[in-house]
Amino acid sequence: MTHEDKELLLYKIDAEGFDYCFNGYSSWEDINDENFHKLRLAYVKAQNELKQYIKKCKPEN
Repeated sequence: MTHEDKELLLYKIDAEGFDYCFNGYSSWEDINDENFHKLRLAYVKAQNELKQYIKKCKPEN
């Protein structure tokens, strides 16, 4: 990841919020960093799985 990529990401995280930055704003295809994309995709997947789990949970009462 270049210094410019890092600065842009940090700026967008502050401006747009962490969640929206990675789950809606952009897929960041122009960043050439395999580990970044691996972690980004794992975050998006975990977020989606948690949301689905919450939707399926039945209230205890």
